[in-house]
Amino acid sequence: MKTLYTSETPKLIGKDVTLQGWVWTIRDHKKVVFIDLTDRSGIVQVVGGPDLAKLSVEDVIEVKGLVKKRPDHLTNDKIPTGAIEIEAHDIKVLSRSEPLPFDISKDEIDVTLPTLLDFRSLSLRHPKVRSIFQIQEVIIDAFRRGLKERGFVEFQSPVIISQTAEGGAEVFEVKYFNYKAFLAQSPQFYKQIMVGVFEKVFTVNKTLRAEPSMTTRHLTEATTLDAEMGFIDSWIDVMDTAEYIIKYIFGQINYACKDILEQHKTTTPKVAKEIPRLKLRKAQQIIFDRTGRDNRNEPDLEPEDEREICKWAIEERQSELVFITHYPVSKRPFYTFEDPNDPGYTLSFDLLGRGIEWLTGGQRIHNLKKIIENAKNRGIDIKKSELYLQAFRYGMPPHGGFSFGSERITMKVLNLDNIREASLFPRDMERIDVHLPTYFKNHETKKENSKTEEK
Repeated sequence: MKTLYTSETPKLIGKDVTLQGWVWTIRDHKKVVFIDLTDRSGIVQVVGGPDLAKLSVEDVIEVKGLVKKRPDHLTNDKIPTGAIEIEAHDIKVLSRSEPLPFDISKDEIDVTLPTLLDFRSLSLRHPKVRSIFQIQEVIIDAFRRGLKERGFVEFQSPVIISQTAEGGAEVFEVKYFNYKAFLAQSPQFYKQIMVGVFEKVFTVNKTLRAEPSMTTRHLTEATTLDAEMGFIDSWIDVMDTAEYIIKYIFGQINYACKDILEQHKTTTPKVAKEIPRLKLRKAQQIIFDRTGRDNRNEPDLEPEDEREICKWAIEERQSELVFITHYPVSKRPFYTFEDPNDPGYTLSFDLLGRGIEWLTGGQRIHNLKKIIENAKNRGIDIKKSELYLQAFRYGMPPHGGFSFGSERITMKVLNLDNIREASLFPRDMERIDVHLPTYFKNHETKKENSKTEEK
């Protein structure tokens, strides 16, 4: 098993080492050939004879050699191993690479996003692309750690469900043996059930939405970071917890990923001591006053409204994040608590950051009769979710929760142009690993050619 990584070599000057990794670049000076060897930890220069020129970029190799200090005038201060090189004694090819469809040795991959995704196995090896998911790992880990420090318990929510939590048609129906089931839009029902078990819970979950959307901000499959908490005094407890967690996530990114932020020429969003909180109607009035665009009677913010209120937040409150609260009852799921002091509007909130929604949350109804009544009014057959109703039949405390989109946080922390860049293997209307229209077109062409050859 591999035990030594390239990042460790500067401490081993004068010692023989065995390294394994991928050929990143080859520089052939005839009698002397240089290659850059890369692995998960970084990159190191290897020097040897003409045999190295027989290698190809992305070949997987094993190098045995001596760690030597480079002459002072030949050091490379742009990489941690830039003061040393490996004088190769023996090179073993573990796996050959085919010619690459594009050059991945540059600072940026100069191809379109569809090409980047079509060759995902290769593009993910690029340091800058790979770093996106190093950030994402920290985001998800920080979400977990921040909640565990506050006494939350993690659970795993099912993906196959008998009834949707939000209603509507934007769900994937699946054949479950001899029955009809759905892929989960949300772990909402199970979060609430688990509040009756552990009081404070969270889950990192795959959610699937059959949204006919091809925007830069939507995915069919997303990884959501969901939390739910019981015995709240008010919905403000839920919003305060969400604010604490996003600030905790930023702190962990700043601590662990300074070099990645520099690589992407960005920073974590600036936040005020308290993230500003505006009712939806107030936000819409601000937008109208600033732009003349009148969406004051709309039940939600349009994308351009989200961008505008984020501009207001940074200009007026020095915060790149802003909470928008009190969405209409008609706009929120049936289990959302209505504000008794503001009828027709819910004790719910969204967190917007850098022009886009990051999170949604709020207080939930904990009265069984009210839940059944609301579901009936929405045309939802809640009796199909008897397991969910059980939690309320046998006593449920006042509770609430929230859900972050991990890809959206990643996208906006790094200022990526498209959310697909923040998904390892994105799914949308036209992609399941491959671009489906192209795949099926080529597949049909091959079938037709095959039939022609048979004739």
